[in-house]
Amino acid sequence: MPPSATYGPVQVFLGAQNGKFPDGNQVIVRGSDTCLAFDTPLVARQLLEQLRQVDGIVLGHVHEDHTVALGDLLHVPVQVHAADLPSVQSWQGLEQHYGYGADVIEQLRPLFSQTFGFTPRPDATAYHDGQLWELGGGVRVRAHHLPGHTSGHCALVEESSGVAFIGDIDLSSFGPYYGDASSDMLQFARSLQRVRDIEARVWVTSHHKGVVTDRAQFLEALERFGAQIEVRHQRLLDTLAQGPRSMAQLVAGGLLYPPDLGMPQIPCIEQCAISQHLDFLQGQGLVACAEETGLWYKC
Repeated sequence: MPPSATYGPVQVFLGAQNGKFPDGNQVIVRGSDTCLAFDTPLVARQLLEQLRQVDGIVLGHVHEDHTVALGDLLHVPVQVHAADLPSVQSWQGLEQHYGYGADVIEQLRPLFSQTFGFTPRPDATAYHDGQLWELGGGVRVRAHHLPGHTSGHCALVEESSGVAFIGDIDLSSFGPYYGDASSDMLQFARSLQRVRDIEARVWVTSHHKGVVTDRAQFLEALERFGAQIEVRHQRLLDTLAQGPRSMAQLVAGGLLYPPDLGMPQIPCIEQCAISQHLDFLQGQGLVACAEETGLWYKC
């Protein structure tokens, strides 16, 4: 049994290394009438007996590391924000969610299928921002739409205990991830401001931090986490200050990941993220792209 902590009706089961990727942290909320689970990360495989008893699974967002046990729990209803719904219903929806090329997807399919057990759930249904689940005995969960990591990324808050499951606003040193077709850097930045206003006393991340119970510590970690966006802006500006670069050269240099990481999706992720940074910096008048060469340069 993985280590756990209980906060009123909320039980948090910690994955390996506080849910460090590829694992995650499992949340189960028990009311007097209804029991819900948030996500099913790798650690869920150790909790199948308990998860088979829940009345529903609510996904904070869809990525392969958050849907691990859905194929083992086909009798349990699944809900996800409407913007992420197609990505859990079919392989095609998941592929569009990521936006990688067909050749990359083919290389990743064994990882998604075997390591993470991705199983499409065409029966999954949608929820929306502000959705409220009344679980009985005063236990209630509310969804707060915080897009950016994915278009449907949400925080799920048990209001009676003040426990906020904030998903992949994971407070890690890596910073925000927005490298897929369903991601948006600027929306992520706005979500980092909105998550501050959610009334909570306990913050649970999908990965890395696990559980934070001190608001000052939470805000400090959130500030460091979000600051990585500006760090990446500056890294691109420093690179372009050395001379014009093509997109291919910027991708090869790596902005989010080391260039030699060797995972097939990395070039797709880098191009997606770098394009968003360049669009922002161009809007600020800090960089431009030469029409005749396609090279980016610092203004």
